Amino acid sequence: MMERWVLQRYFGRQYLLWFLLFLGSLSGIIFLFEIAELMRRAGSRSDVGFSIIMQMGIFKLPDTIEHILPFVVLFAGLFTFWRLTRSQELVVARSVGISAWQFMRPALVVTLGFAILNIALINPIGAMMNARYKMMEMHYLERVPTLELTGAGLWLRQRDKDKHYLLHADHIEMDPLTLTPLMAFIYDDNDNYLGRIDAPQAVLQNGVWDVPDAWMNMDQQPAQHLDDWQLPTTLTLGKIQESMAAPNTISFWELPRFIRALKTIGLPQTRHILAYQSLLAQPLLLCAMIFFAASFALRMNRRGGVTAMIISGVLLGSFTYTLNNVVNALGQNQTLPVILAAWAIPLVALALGNAALLHMEEG
Repeated sequence: MMERWVLQRYFGRQYLLWFLLFLGSLSGIIFLFEIAELMRRAGSRSDVGFSIIMQMGIFKLPDTIEHILPFVVLFAGLFTFWRLTRSQELVVARSVGISAWQFMRPALVVTLGFAILNIALINPIGAMMNARYKMMEMHYLERVPTLELTGAGLWLRQRDKDKHYLLHADHIEMDPLTLTPLMAFIYDDNDNYLGRIDAPQAVLQNGVWDVPDAWMNMDQQPAQHLDDWQLPTTLTLGKIQESMAAPNTISFWELPRFIRALKTIGLPQTRHILAYQSLLAQPLLLCAMIFFAASFALRMNRRGGVTAMIISGVLLGSFTYTLNNVVNALGQNQTLPVILAAWAIPLVALALGNAALLHMEEG
């Protein structure tokens, strides 16, 4: 019993070593590409130095790690089991009665542990860093923020000639896009407060906010009633949704509260519900990658063809990852139910990986 525990600890250390190696290598490579892309985008901006580019790249790094985790787990599993097979350590372990589930258990434990750590700690830190990256991107790469959602309602920023407006609404209706009730604060170019406009609603149509029955209260002037006030705008419903806080800028722990806020305001919650459910399903997808790696390790042990088996494993993992993204996109477009879109591929991949491992074990 003690010998098996020592052996499993050894397998676990080997997998953790490869896991950290691939995590660092892939993150570093993608980080360099991100820096190159940011430098290209900031090429015409003299006020954006290399230090700012580096900060933006670092702030975006946790989001990058989130996306490459399935590949890290797959590659780490494949190379761990391949090395153990090449050195005959896996063969010896199998000969003394170590089953496939036993030799892959340390990798599963490490993977589950990191998945839980990612959801509970790394994701919240990464969300804050990604939010900071978005703010820097807006400031330095000429993207203008338009929307902010808080527990107190919806805030929109709008500019018209030499004035800019901060629009507030407690609720939104979709067709046509209507803000109710409207409260608009007016500022000049130097951010000096000029006054406010109050109205029961504002309707977006033909490139303008149409505001009937409005009251304008300018600073140190009597209130003025406006039968039909209009504010030109370039906003559309699509732009408003794009400007909304992206799911990857909100931590796992804050997503339920943000989803409730979206529901209260009347905005679609599909993207954020899908992100929350995908995070919950992430450990299953990562464990499925370990099952795939273990099943290919047994195949390498019995039939040879190491290079072909590694390529096949990488292709299978890539196909699973891509298919999961496609199904998530269908869920985001509401073609599929959100819960099904988030959980279908991880569950199916885990079942197929388990079946493949059972086949190789019994075969």
